[in-house]
Amino acid sequence: MTQRHPDDATRVQRHPERGAYDRATIDAILDEALVCHVGFVHEGRPVVIPTIHGHERERIYLHGSPLSRMLTTLADGVDLCLTVSVVDGLVLARSAFDHSLNYRSVVVFGRGQLVDDADEKLHALEVISEHVLPGRWADVRPPTARELAATSVLVLSSEQASAKVRSGPPGDDVRKPPLDTWAGVVPLALTAGTPEADRGTPSGTEVPSYLQGYRRRPGSA
Repeated sequence: MTQRHPDDATRVQRHPERGAYDRATIDAILDEALVCHVGFVHEGRPVVIPTIHGHERERIYLHGSPLSRMLTTLADGVDLCLTVSVVDGLVLARSAFDHSLNYRSVVVFGRGQLVDDADEKLHALEVISEHVLPGRWADVRPPTARELAATSVLVLSSEQASAKVRSGPPGDDVRKPPLDTWAGVVPLALTAGTPEADRGTPSGTEVPSYLQGYRRRPGSA
């Protein structure tokens, strides 16, 4: 793994031992998270917008309506902060103070650029689609020219980024008297339910293979 050196913006300040700056860790978290939050200043006010993203190498794609507040503001090259997080477990300690979460998160700083090239925009939408559900793009009708015109895409470099990871059991203060209380970790994971076809799906249509056993973390069972 390539270890990158953090700058003042990306360096993890609280619990610096949990910070990770290598590309493999950052990319894995960006790839697994379904939702990102984009923070920026709009008309003098801080705004945070949840949205979906797609990630390819050092490029993060965001999409939305050309009329959306986020897209119209960020297309002008406004500084932004993008975050993603994945919760892996509830950390239950013997004291209220020492309770925590096991998590993996990424923070990215930068400026978004509007994707004007039609081919790159189409590719970006494919990246976003495949990020959410690998295999779906090839199974559906691609966007029409009118649909592409009604969609804006921003691209952001993930170069200025850092990850923060917390794992393991609770960190109870061993100097305090022990309590006769259960403590440990409750693992959490995003799991998919049984796919439900809509009324327009012909009877007998098989559920696509990419929906069977759908998981967010690659290689999970």
